[in-house]
Amino acid sequence: MKIEHIAVWVKDIEQMRQFYTHYFGAKSNGLYVNEKKGFSSYFLTFSSGARLELMKKKTINGQSLPDHLGWAHTAFSVGSKEAVDRLTEKLKADGYAIKGNPRTTGDGYYESVIEDPEGNTIEITI
Repeated sequence: MKIEHIAVWVKDIEQMRQFYTHYFGAKSNGLYVNEKKGFSSYFLTFSSGARLELMKKKTINGQSLPDHLGWAHTAFSVGSKEAVDRLTEKLKADGYAIKGNPRTTGDGYYESVIEDPEGNTIEITI
């Protein structure tokens, strides 16, 4: 298992993308936009293979952004859809909160979303 990516909520997505590509040598994908949710993101890939997702949204859980900027979630890659499904079911059976059942997202990820014991968001991906 490996950490697939870390995500951070940002105010100025273009400024943040420029910062990480200029100073840290990250390579950026194209901007993903989900107009229905008012959401946009970039995935930045570093030379080591580590990835950072920059995310922007008008509101998060009904709250204005200044109160909710910063790290959003950690994503663990488990290798296959079946492994995503198995781990999600195990966590559910063990009483952990499932915030999103396994599915393919609009930007092409197969993932589930859970909370750790302190409420931190974890994505389980292929």
